[in-house]
Amino acid sequence: MKKYQKVLVLIIGIFLLTGCTKFLKDSENKPIKNEETGQMITENIICRPTNETTIAIYQDNNIDISKLPTCKKFSPIGNYEGLWTSLFVKPLAWVIIKIGVLLKNYGLALIVTCLIIRLVLFPFTKKTAMQSELIKKAQPEMQKLEKKYENKNSTEDQNKKAQEMMAIYQKYKINPVSGCLLAFIQLPLLLAFYEAIQRTPAIFEDKFLFLELGKTPWNAIKGGEYWYIILVILIFVATLFSFRKTLKDQAANPAMNMKTTLYFMLAIITYSSFTIASAVGIYWVTSNIFTIVQNIMVERKKVI
Repeated sequence: MKKYQKVLVLIIGIFLLTGCTKFLKDSENKPIKNEETGQMITENIICRPTNETTIAIYQDNNIDISKLPTCKKFSPIGNYEGLWTSLFVKPLAWVIIKIGVLLKNYGLALIVTCLIIRLVLFPFTKKTAMQSELIKKAQPEMQKLEKKYENKNSTEDQNKKAQEMMAIYQKYKINPVSGCLLAFIQLPLLLAFYEAIQRTPAIFEDKFLFLELGKTPWNAIKGGEYWYIILVILIFVATLFSFRKTLKDQAANPAMNMKTTLYFMLAIITYSSFTIASAVGIYWVTSNIFTIVQNIMVERKKVI
């Protein structure tokens, strides 16, 4: 467990102590939004926007964007802004831009980039997905253990229970903290994608199918574009089904207590989906669909 805690602290440290997205603020220190899309305007964009409304916002707030390269000519090398931006955000933005130029659509580029990264990380996330299958095998012994210590609440009995539980984990090669691995991978990926989108005008100025990538579903719905609710529904459904394996683990292992937490996370994610740019929502849906397919493959023994 300590190993994973150190990794989490390192990730948080890199994120907090190095460069990240800065939102443009008005004289009252309130974030400035693009009234057309509902998206908060990023101060430290990495390349020049082409939308006249966006350009006017920067000019009105005395932000010089004339020296920035066009997005197609953007390079992640140079202009060091800290580890987080230089190692994660800018390279990711550069990859999305290059794929977007190749495919002539940045929404499609987000999907392809997400799938490529998830495929590269597949050997690691597969181990997490396989844990529930191991827990199913250990379920009869875990149930016996729970029944054995059902009315024994003394410190000594609880210590014995914990030792016997660890023995079961070792027998079936269950890593009790491996379920956190996917979260450790997903969190920095989500943050990196979010910042890459926010700081790259070429992405949020483009469209994918019926969605403007920079527009928030809430702003779209207020403007009568009710079809954006489809994206919110997709986010909800994809997230719920991606949690399905963890919820099964909860049922198989009474010692776990994550059900309430997972449903709380689902509620927060769904609520937040109304106010994030559609591009972020597309990434989130794609990533969760990959997780769902991965879990199905594991359950059907297609992944060994």
